[in-house]
Amino acid sequence: MTIQWFPGHMAKARRQVTENLKLVDIIFELIDARLPMSSRNPMLDEVIHQKTRLLILNKADMADETQTKKWLAYFEQKGHKAIAINSLDGKGLKLVTKAAQQLLADKWARMKAKGLKTRAIRAMIVGIPNVGKSTLINRLAKKNIAKTGNTPGVTKSQQWIKVGKELELLDTPGILWPKFEDQEVGYKLALTGAIKDTITNMDDLAIYGLNFLSNHYPGRMEDRYHISSLSDEIVETFDHIGKLRNVYISGGEIDYDQVAELIVRDIRSQQLGKLTFDFVEDFA
Repeated sequence: MTIQWFPGHMAKARRQVTENLKLVDIIFELIDARLPMSSRNPMLDEVIHQKTRLLILNKADMADETQTKKWLAYFEQKGHKAIAINSLDGKGLKLVTKAAQQLLADKWARMKAKGLKTRAIRAMIVGIPNVGKSTLINRLAKKNIAKTGNTPGVTKSQQWIKVGKELELLDTPGILWPKFEDQEVGYKLALTGAIKDTITNMDDLAIYGLNFLSNHYPGRMEDRYHISSLSDEIVETFDHIGKLRNVYISGGEIDYDQVAELIVRDIRSQQLGKLTFDFVEDFA
């Protein structure tokens, strides 16, 4: 299965990000804590250039905590300020403004030395679809301003949002890139919901998910499905899970489509615990 998804509004959003860079002091790059590398859009480096940037690892509550700590250390080592948050329940939100102020301290000092009045920090939030940008904005603003949804592609336009006296945020639509050089990146993004299910093959996603669990979290798979490794014939694994979870069609046969959807749903809903799909060791 080859996964690509680059609708027209994403190309437009990229142009808008480029045009509005001069209006902001800092970029908030929101990435999925489960995919700290795979959820980073390589096009953003071309667009953002040397603009001050804060990496925000969102959905940290869904990620393997040990791996998240490793990723924060990795990014710091690479010279990027990074924080981990959960925008859904607000955990870690205070770190956002604090980190932005630290990164812009020199710029603010220079403004003050010139006799310029300090103002709210102007930040642009960028990231891939369904990474939680609108949820983060609503949490920071303490009101439902940005439209949210667990389907990628909800935000279609840019909007300025005031967050108290300290922050002004420019929301942008989620932006993917036209072609995934590594198809495994596509699988990871699809498995975690960054790409619409309607353009993916659920069977392939389920098989990829089971292989990943077998290689990295075999204990979780054994607890959930009572198997520690996959059969050479994947249909036998699907049969086992289907029988275990009573997923049948008329006539008593296993409903393989439903088994695939069940596996993907289990992974996304943390039925197999907190998972990280990018390991520092594979990128260091």
